[in-house]
Amino acid sequence: MGQQIADRRDIEFVLYEQFDAEGLASDERYQGLNRKAFDLILTEARTFAIKELLPIMAEGDRQGVRLEEDGVKVPDCFREPFARFVENEWMSLTESQEMGGQGLPHLVATAATEYLVGPNFAFAGYPGMGHGTGKMIELYGTEAQKALFVKNLYTCRWAGTMMLTEPEAGSDVGALTTTAVPNEDGSYSITGNKIFITVGDHDLTENIIHAVLARIEGAPAGTKGISLFIVPKIRVNEDGSLGIPNDVVCTGVEEKMGIHGSATCSMALGSKGQCQGFLLGEPNKGMRVMFHMMNEARLAVSMQSLGIASAAYLHAANYAKERVQGRDLADMLNKDAASVPIIRHPDVRRMLTWMKAYVDGMRSFVYFIADCIEKEENGNDPTESKRCKGLVDLLTPVIKTYNAKYGFEICVQAMQTYGGYGYIREFPVEQLMRDAKITSLYEGTDGVQAMDLLARKIGMNQGAVFQSFMQEINNVIDRARKCGDLSPLADVMAQSLENLSALAMKLGATAMSADFKTAFAHSVPFLEIFGDIVMAWMLLWRASVASEKLGGKVKSKDVAFYNGQIKTAQFFFGTVLPITQGRMKSVENMCPAALEMDEAAFGG
Repeated sequence: MGQQIADRRDIEFVLYEQFDAEGLASDERYQGLNRKAFDLILTEARTFAIKELLPIMAEGDRQGVRLEEDGVKVPDCFREPFARFVENEWMSLTESQEMGGQGLPHLVATAATEYLVGPNFAFAGYPGMGHGTGKMIELYGTEAQKALFVKNLYTCRWAGTMMLTEPEAGSDVGALTTTAVPNEDGSYSITGNKIFITVGDHDLTENIIHAVLARIEGAPAGTKGISLFIVPKIRVNEDGSLGIPNDVVCTGVEEKMGIHGSATCSMALGSKGQCQGFLLGEPNKGMRVMFHMMNEARLAVSMQSLGIASAAYLHAANYAKERVQGRDLADMLNKDAASVPIIRHPDVRRMLTWMKAYVDGMRSFVYFIADCIEKEENGNDPTESKRCKGLVDLLTPVIKTYNAKYGFEICVQAMQTYGGYGYIREFPVEQLMRDAKITSLYEGTDGVQAMDLLARKIGMNQGAVFQSFMQEINNVIDRARKCGDLSPLADVMAQSLENLSALAMKLGATAMSADFKTAFAHSVPFLEIFGDIVMAWMLLWRASVASEKLGGKVKSKDVAFYNGQIKTAQFFFGTVLPITQGRMKSVENMCPAALEMDEAAFGG
């Protein structure tokens, strides 16, 4: 049986050859760590994933969650692995050891997380959500709030959530109706209803700390009047001990297409008038605080998408090597010819190469963001830190949307590789496909992310951030041109980047004109084009590293791997980028027909 979660050789290639994770060990912050320690951590993460998380994926999906009188119950098979997950400290890998983390570089933590997310998406949310809650409190909370909550959240003694969505206020967060009334003791009485709350209630931890958006009485309408509150499920006393229940109740769990083991909850706050919350940060500045958790969550979604895509691709690749069916195309007329594994059939080869291209590109994209965050948070050069932060901000809506879209599409192609067997529950890809779909809906739909990219991100710092992004790609183009076999791809990359820049300028100008609605009607296709360019960049970068390696001394077992990097880039440049050019023409046309059509013409 081949690898089923993530390709260890490819992870090592990205960590140590595309990026210099080993070099991080020389940093004072990571004293005592080295490549041997990093590899040991990754081995342990992979072992835990294979032994503890992968075996319960299907069982958790089939049992699902259930709402009983005393709250939500998770699948029974989740309990022991969750306890061991917490015991092994897999929750807050980049936080300091004093705060309950492992103090790892972001690149290494990303690699470990890929193993821990890929085998069981539904499970991952329970320990994962609390980190974002803890980070917001660490950044914006009072000293007392930090002392009470942060370490308990980072160690997963307590879980966390993000409560934004309401029945009449989805993406339009400013329309929320949850209220906060100040009390004499400095707390607030919270009243309202929230829906679609991921892991909003469960029985895995002794407490759940909710980050709740609400409007203080008399505050301005819209997002300008929204504040953020810390609302524990069980009240927390000043000494850290638990008190009485805090009038936070799950009123229902959603019956979903996938991630059946993850509780998606409707929540009532203050239905008995006894829900107590504490202001986090300044009044009416809740969205600024919440964006930290939302952006962390968007990046987490890109990782979840990669994890699912990687697993689906590897399942399909393993199946294609083992499934014997049909004669080789060269022997189709030879009735005596033996049947061959389906990986020898041209169209199966095409599907597998297509999946590999996206999985490889998505992995490098995720790790690039991790590398930027490392430089932003821990770099010694303020100018470089600011530049890296700008790149993360620019690319967050792209990586969230693009990885989610193609994570799902990879699952579709994996099912196609299996044929009819892929559609039945005996094999894993049908669950992976169902689970993957939520990633395009989490933390804002494609349209919401594309509006963010077009309205806010492309023009950041008078376009300086976009120029920095282009320079990153040009650096790889220059590197590829030094590899003789990659020079044609470098030329295609350069032209594609020039076309993207021109399209961004035209779309941006239209967005600021009287035809702004037409621009936003094409914002999602533009984001997908942007993502295609990022994939091409990442694959050309990989191919450049591989070509340089092949120019020196290479272990015989690595020759096929490095050649595979080059062939994968050639495939993407030869089969996907021509389609991207067509998409560019489509957006450039700025067709307004969808906006001009009468609503009655849509039928219904």
